[in-house]
Amino acid sequence: MSAAPNFKRTKFACFFSYLAMSSPFCLPAMLFVTFRELYGISYTLLGTLVAVNFCTQLSIDLVFSFFTKYFNIRKTLRVMPILTSLGLLTYALVPSLCPDYAYLGLIIGTVVFSVAAGLSEVLLSPVVAALPSDNPERDMSLLHSLYAWGVLTVVLISSAFLYLFGAENWMYLTIFWAMLPLISAVLFWISPIPKMDLSPAAGSKRSGRGAGMALCVACIFLGSAAENTMTNWISAFLESALQIPKMAGDILGLAVFALLLGFGRTLYAKFGKNISNILLAGMIGAAVCYLVAGLSPNVIVSMLACILTGLCTSMLWPGTLILMEEKIAGPGVAAYALMAAGGDFGASVAPQMMGAVVDAVAASDWAATLGIELSLTAEQIGMKVGMVLGAAFPLIGIALLIGIKRYFARRPQL
Repeated sequence: MSAAPNFKRTKFACFFSYLAMSSPFCLPAMLFVTFRELYGISYTLLGTLVAVNFCTQLSIDLVFSFFTKYFNIRKTLRVMPILTSLGLLTYALVPSLCPDYAYLGLIIGTVVFSVAAGLSEVLLSPVVAALPSDNPERDMSLLHSLYAWGVLTVVLISSAFLYLFGAENWMYLTIFWAMLPLISAVLFWISPIPKMDLSPAAGSKRSGRGAGMALCVACIFLGSAAENTMTNWISAFLESALQIPKMAGDILGLAVFALLLGFGRTLYAKFGKNISNILLAGMIGAAVCYLVAGLSPNVIVSMLACILTGLCTSMLWPGTLILMEEKIAGPGVAAYALMAAGGDFGASVAPQMMGAVVDAVAASDWAATLGIELSLTAEQIGMKVGMVLGAAFPLIGIALLIGIKRYFARRPQL
């Protein structure tokens, strides 16, 4: 009789992959102002990079949602980190070697590493959920916390590099981060993969299951929008709207934001319960933070509001997955793919919308007039208006979560 597989290495492979995947998500946001200065790329086009990132992930999520049974999970897990490295290398090399085609290189690189990011979101959560565990909620929250700790690490190392060697050498930094995912490829190559349910997301015919799934997808859409708008724009907002030096803004802003994001998820992994109440509190806190960040005339208060958004949004994505697992029995890989699609759709729409708002407001006459009255530039006014509008997503999320709590109170297990 063969021995039961040891899945400790598998869990470590998933955890390290989530850690390594943080660089494609947060490094571009740190380089927005650099790309604008070096290559003359507008905020709208920079926001489009974010949209391309998450729309590509969304496409992968949807493909997995409907065609899960056609994928070889083991082979896909092995290829995923290699695609991350290839995408980051393209992202770095094309603009530096062909500056006239810088934006095209950024788009191509974004598409390639976004395919890998989409695969990671679709596969890593259900793999961890399928592993034997005494506390699956803790493992899920810990998995997602590692993304935040990865962001913190990337921000600190990248900020130090850009400060010491100059933003014009950003491509060497990107090449360095492209090497880490290769470790994940080796880990998955030597690790056993658990069996997982590959049935469609709405596989059960139990009454209300489809509606419950739709509510969870809507919730993760709004939670992802609340988290990723700030993740992608906090660096540019602190630097351009609040006039905080880049290194200080990245470390005191994005790094502490990531620290609180990881802290919230780690805290839930250790002590968490009543996830629906946690989600509702997070939406309320996020709405308040966006409004304060955009409306406060005080630089410190505005910066603190941006940072605290990390804590408020920390459980909105993983917490919705935990809610789905609690309320919908045996969700399967396809359900996780559908949830990832909802999250990625929110992460693509919201940051892109803010970029378009910033450019539109900054070009308007009323922003120039208001800027003179407030001693601000039109671009600063645009940034602040974008932050205020960012509050719309968590505000809608508050109403949705009230409805979700009532819905599942009538149907405790679907």
